[in-house]
Amino acid sequence: MQTEILLNGITLKQLTDALVPLLQQPSTETNQSSTELIGRKEACAILHCNMTTLHKHTKSGRLKSYGIGNRVLYKKSEVLESVKPINH
Repeated sequence: MQTEILLNGITLKQLTDALVPLLQQPSTETNQSSTELIGRKEACAILHCNMTTLHKHTKSGRLKSYGIGNRVLYKKSEVLESVKPINH
């Protein structure tokens, strides 16, 4: 596998003009994190709770779980959204 890229017939200005708009576009990582699935241990770590409490929140409908086979997964964005501020 070759790791070099050779550019012929293009100036540095043309290359910069072509790359700057690509670098300024929003990253697709934000879309990826909204659909990122995490396990029960990761959800417990984010919420600072144990597995029993996580199960209670899931059964009560506060959190939505997703299953693949025998695994219970949560969307990271939904876990983060479930944390609500307390108004004093």
